[in-house]
Amino acid sequence: MRVVHMIGGGDTGGAKTHVLGLLKELQKQVDAELVCFRRGEFSEDAEKLGIKVHIIDTGNPVTDLPRLKKLLRPGEVDVLHCHGARGNLMGTLMKGYLKVPVITTVHSDYKLDYLGRPAARLVYGTTNTICLRRVDYYICVAGPVTEAMIERNFPAERIYTIYNGIDFNAPKNCVPRAEFLKGLGLDYKEGDVVVGIAARLTAIKDHSTLLRAMQLAAKECPNLKLVCAGDGEDERKLRDLARSLGIEDRVCFAGWVKDMDSFYNALDMNLLSSLSEGFPYALAEGTRFALPTLSTRVGGVPVLVDHEENGYLFEPGDFKALAGYLTRLAKDPALRRELGDKLCEKSKREFSLDHMVEYQLEIYEDVLRRHARRKSRGRRDGAIICGAYGHGNAGDDAILKSVIGAVQGLDKDMPITVLAKNTGSIKGRYRVNAIYSFHFWKMLWAMGKSKLYINGGGTLIQNVTSQRSLLYYLFTLWAAKRLGNKVDMYGCGIGPVTGKGSVWLVRHVLNSSVDTITLREGDSVKELEKFGVTRPEIHLCSDPALELPSAPEAQALRYLSAHGLPPEGKYVCFMLRGWQGFDEKAGAFAACARFAYEKLGLTPVFLSLNRLPDTHAAQKACGGLACPYHILDDLDRPELIIAVLGYMRLVVSMRLHGLIFSSLSGIPMVGVSYDPKIGSFLRYLGYGQCMELSDVTAESLSRALTEEYKHEPGEPELLACTQRLIDVQKGNAEALRRLLHL
Repeated sequence: MRVVHMIGGGDTGGAKTHVLGLLKELQKQVDAELVCFRRGEFSEDAEKLGIKVHIIDTGNPVTDLPRLKKLLRPGEVDVLHCHGARGNLMGTLMKGYLKVPVITTVHSDYKLDYLGRPAARLVYGTTNTICLRRVDYYICVAGPVTEAMIERNFPAERIYTIYNGIDFNAPKNCVPRAEFLKGLGLDYKEGDVVVGIAARLTAIKDHSTLLRAMQLAAKECPNLKLVCAGDGEDERKLRDLARSLGIEDRVCFAGWVKDMDSFYNALDMNLLSSLSEGFPYALAEGTRFALPTLSTRVGGVPVLVDHEENGYLFEPGDFKALAGYLTRLAKDPALRRELGDKLCEKSKREFSLDHMVEYQLEIYEDVLRRHARRKSRGRRDGAIICGAYGHGNAGDDAILKSVIGAVQGLDKDMPITVLAKNTGSIKGRYRVNAIYSFHFWKMLWAMGKSKLYINGGGTLIQNVTSQRSLLYYLFTLWAAKRLGNKVDMYGCGIGPVTGKGSVWLVRHVLNSSVDTITLREGDSVKELEKFGVTRPEIHLCSDPALELPSAPEAQALRYLSAHGLPPEGKYVCFMLRGWQGFDEKAGAFAACARFAYEKLGLTPVFLSLNRLPDTHAAQKACGGLACPYHILDDLDRPELIIAVLGYMRLVVSMRLHGLIFSSLSGIPMVGVSYDPKIGSFLRYLGYGQCMELSDVTAESLSRALTEEYKHEPGEPELLACTQRLIDVQKGNAEALRRLLHL
């Protein structure tokens, strides 16, 4: 594999460290080269590291291009990997000539790269923005950079996230602390506490906040000193600010520092005050020296620094909070050592250079495989998944995650498009393409290019909630088949469907347009038989969400602790939803919650699977509740919901997936049915009680709760019932595999 990296060549700081460190290690495993469009320190340092460097420094992209074409010929390069505005420009100009995938690494928010430099922003920033749209694949340094790219409608399915890697095996050749600091020009005395920041003196790094914090902290800690490593256009302004604040004697503007090992070795604290970052090397490099770290809560910094566990985070511009943390650490050497050691241990474990290089190689292999597929498969490829997605419902999210996992388990490179209400959340969470559910022209265009259409999970074929909903899903099934797709209904519930015309339409569309149907419970099989649906291949399986794993126990414990729920406590969980007739029954749920607290010793917990409607229902039930209770409405991942439900003693749920998630831990439960699917699931599962919403009273709910209280969570008999459904759930993916002939 021949990979050619292209960069302007004037880069400094984190981008330089990232590219040179990556290439130094990559060339040990692949043919990795570097093209610089400027001769200087960057290219010289690359050559010193033994990196193969080509320099094209005409200073004009028009004259650079012919020279680049002589250097890189079609068939001799496998991947072009670009960095920065100049690299991206030349990469896009070479794209059609070489016909290879072009990757760019986005080191930070490209819209802020030229903050405070309007002319450069107009020329270079605009050029870079245009070129970024023409690149094939993106590697974003840190998750927040990825999120920003997705929000700006870059293709989520072609974005990778990487974190800067640190070489913990590199030798440390350090000048003694006092000698080094005095050499920089700092008025250093024994016993001084030295804070350091390595960042360009430019607006985006916001040194002014740091200087104001130093002024406050110095009032309590007169031995506190600051070293600013870096140069930039704001140096004069910052020197003037330090002078006006009366702290010029404790601040050293050291200029560009080459000996960064000695710099970090001389510090007591490492700091960053930036307004925006990717995953800053200025902090990551400091972890090699076990430095306690303070930083703004921006970019990928929170991935590295856990607030109050191994460092401190503050909001951009909040100099008072920063001053407080500076004072606390300056006064407590033991705390500095503790935080620094913890951060170093985490960095070694999760952010090593070896780990970064290994993942980078995986990205290259993935890109080459996907590129070859696009060339060989022609026009038709990919799967479209349609369902009630993007509405903020954790149950539907669980189904979608399971369906995506099944498709990728069969063919990990298959392009996936999801039809959803909130396309942004789908792209960000699952890294797939998404189209708004009712953007019909885009949907039909996508169907004309795909080969598989999946009507994914849930009870979509019904008209109790909406006739419009039934017509929409039937139309998508019909259109997908007419546009050449294989059509699968995956882990579905069916019905009820009322009205002779609607039943006829369901029978006609499913018989004429669907190849395979897998169902999540037996009552749906009977519904299809009643409708006269016979042509598709039909299998009884179970709900796709049953295959989801629980989040790690540590995450559940942190969540419970943050919400004031001791894990050793005893809880009854209510999962309610607004529905016709619920308002009249809210008092019954409240009375049942009070009964559970007073008679069974269980603290009521109201958990929302769909935040707005479920929380509204919980608040109605809690309106006059005269006992302690908790409302949990910020659980945004099905896996974490599953983990938290594992700490419940009993569950009362109107939500189907509340019952499904609870069954994974074998929690005794009572279902309240507003829809036949609640009772259907519990009958299929083989444990738990069910009552109709219309029949709910305080007494009936309390009796059912008392009866279920006789069972212990996690009883082998209860878990065996769930395991049976987990086993048959695998039939959903197996039917899909047969449909695709894989």
